[in-house]
Amino acid sequence: MKYILGISCFYHDSAASILKNGKIVACAQEERFTRVKHDSSFPFNSIRFCLNYSKISLIDIDAVVFYEKPLVKFERLLETYISFFPKGLKSFIISLPIWIKEKLFQKKLIHDKLKKIDENFPLKKIKFSEHHLSHAASAFFPSPFEEAIILTADGVGEWATTTIALGKKNKLQILREINFPHSLGLLYSAFTYYCGFKVNSGEYKLMGLAPYGSPIYVDKIKKYLIDIKKDGSFNLEQKYFNYATGLTMTNNNFHKLFGSQPRDPNTEKLTQFHMDIAASIQKVTEDIIIKIAKSLKEEFKIDNLCLAGGVALNCVANGKLIKQNIFDNIWIQPAAGDAGGSLGAALTFFYDKNLNQRKVNISDDMSGSYLGPEYAQKEIEFELEKIGAKFKILDEEELIIKSAKDLSQNKAIGWFQGKMEFGPRALGGRSILANPKSPDMQKNLNLKVKYRESFRPFAPSVLKENASDWFDINIPSPYMLLVANVRNSKIIEMTQDEEKLFGIDKLNVKRSEIPAVTHVDYSARIQTVDIKTNPKYYNLIQKFYEITNCPILVNTSFNVRGEPIVNTPTDAFKCFMGTELDKLVIGNCYLDKNEQSKDLKKNYKNKFELD
Repeated sequence: MKYILGISCFYHDSAASILKNGKIVACAQEERFTRVKHDSSFPFNSIRFCLNYSKISLIDIDAVVFYEKPLVKFERLLETYISFFPKGLKSFIISLPIWIKEKLFQKKLIHDKLKKIDENFPLKKIKFSEHHLSHAASAFFPSPFEEAIILTADGVGEWATTTIALGKKNKLQILREINFPHSLGLLYSAFTYYCGFKVNSGEYKLMGLAPYGSPIYVDKIKKYLIDIKKDGSFNLEQKYFNYATGLTMTNNNFHKLFGSQPRDPNTEKLTQFHMDIAASIQKVTEDIIIKIAKSLKEEFKIDNLCLAGGVALNCVANGKLIKQNIFDNIWIQPAAGDAGGSLGAALTFFYDKNLNQRKVNISDDMSGSYLGPEYAQKEIEFELEKIGAKFKILDEEELIIKSAKDLSQNKAIGWFQGKMEFGPRALGGRSILANPKSPDMQKNLNLKVKYRESFRPFAPSVLKENASDWFDINIPSPYMLLVANVRNSKIIEMTQDEEKLFGIDKLNVKRSEIPAVTHVDYSARIQTVDIKTNPKYYNLIQKFYEITNCPILVNTSFNVRGEPIVNTPTDAFKCFMGTELDKLVIGNCYLDKNEQSKDLKKNYKNKFELD
């Protein structure tokens, strides 16, 4: 099989991925094209990008593989409502017509959509994977391991919410699973909802809020909400939840247990209570993941662990897992959520269904996750001229020197280079960059550029060879999926009075030599930058290092809150003109905010919904 296209859609984070003879060629998320965050629609744009990048037509594809099995999912829906009847009748009545009209006949639906790209595309080329098998495949097959245990955890697929799989060479087998309604992902999402954040979007906010609190509700969660077994498997007490049959995540039993109704983000501010709740569920999540990992190592005696599923994006838990030294090696799929399911579906079909040989790449097969669209210099110039932007064209060396100097002078830069990243993290392709040594940068970026909550932390991009000098980490973290503490030698201890400050007020305290990327608990979500993977970004950080003696930059995704990461030069310019970014660097084009026409300024602050 030469070309295989994997797709994921109809729930959230739609995406498409294409393989050529088993090699990952291109992957993209639909939200980047449509500008609708977590877009669930059929990924027309992502498919067209994959085909165009591969220089082929849809008819050249040998198989289109959907990332899950809709009929099995419908079976779960029916069985759930029958077992809970009459509870949940309202949500059943709402969802049933959608299933009967569209989702139940998904093969025909997918075929009808694909025929809009090519009306001659044959139905027989459409195949189906399973949700958790797709996740597991996305984690194992691109990994640098011949053999590994794969742990996947998310909200729910068809039935499974957590699975254990064994990968050997070109084979992958799911060994056991925990099924709906018992779900670590849904437990975390219930607390996301309870704290006033959006489910399937705001979980990372809950994780960012946790260090401001104390985990004082851990015992209560473990006593009433979740029964955790010795091997880390678990059951959730359904009398406290509403997600199985209702239109909300939690119910009045849950609210009585914690003594408060869910926070209304429109009228209620975050309090110490919400910070303590966040800290507590974060600790419970870490405890479960570590317990499962210890049990797996003891049982299988395998040195390598792969992670995927939405829970694998909990980089704090990942960091704690690494610190435990349970496994010799851990590899996490950078697009661990449903977008990555499109890649896993294609890989499963290529290896597991067709028994193709697998050649292991000792780095990994994800190409730094730079798998999306890129723009030639002439295309960039054409787009910028068309929208009336004023720019200078600099050679690469001059561009890097000028940008590094700007950063050293506390300017915030929109950095748009090479291929767009696949997955939720900006990794130096579509990033906003800043000086980590500035004590005001975290607050300024949150409030003046990202237009989001001031408590949210920022990540450091650090030269790979300097990472362990600044952070308590001794392995690469290329995909920004590990949290580690700032080295003691770089920390500035808080005074007793500063320690007593209310959670978010601690933000104003300089906690290290790199305060803009140091969270209140002295942690940081690290991206290590390798010259082989992204030489231009590496050289920029290196030049900044020469100027400031600091081999680190603040790196946050190039967007405002509620907006998908920018995809095109036009997206980047709009975001640049709608925020207080100082400079924009796209390809070899250098733009200064002060030189742009004031008529091109956009009102960006309220353009996108809070997520």
